[in-house]
Amino acid sequence: MGRLKQLLPLGDRTVLRHTVDTLRAAGVPEIVVVCGPDPGRCEAALASSGALLVVNEARVSEMADSVRLGLGQMDRSAYSGILVCLGDHPLVRPETCAALLRLHRRSAAMIIIPSFRGRRGHPVLFPTAVIGEIFSAATLRDIVRRDPERVQVVEVDDEGVILDLDTGEDYRRAVELFRARAGETG
Repeated sequence: MGRLKQLLPLGDRTVLRHTVDTLRAAGVPEIVVVCGPDPGRCEAALASSGALLVVNEARVSEMADSVRLGLGQMDRSAYSGILVCLGDHPLVRPETCAALLRLHRRSAAMIIIPSFRGRRGHPVLFPTAVIGEIFSAATLRDIVRRDPERVQVVEVDDEGVILDLDTGEDYRRAVELFRARAGETG
């Protein structure tokens, strides 16, 4: 997109702040945000959010690299799983994240992936049983594909799980959906 999409405005907050606020509203107890090598602008967007900011100094890396950095800052023994969220998926509803957490409590060994109209999306919940694999796998997708029996795909009524901001058109669509949702609640 030619600019840091996580810092684009969406209503009165940035895309990144929407993502963090969604997790907080869903009851996620510890939020670690991994950003690129220029953290200054992200720090401002996260002020007073309670999220811990970790810097990935690599200019080019896989999502798994960032997840490993974030995991390195957490007391993993305190949790039964981690919810891997993307900073460019700002319209995931808190209710969707909370539903994934509830499902995890019932199926603690499963990798849980939300789906909207048959399309898999994010966030993905990884149980502690597979977290060790994150440190050796090239990509998170490799972990998901390794054993389909441990993957649970759950259909959700939340387009936000598949709406990422990769293009200007994606951003315009997100703004439209955000405004429509605001109209529903306002």
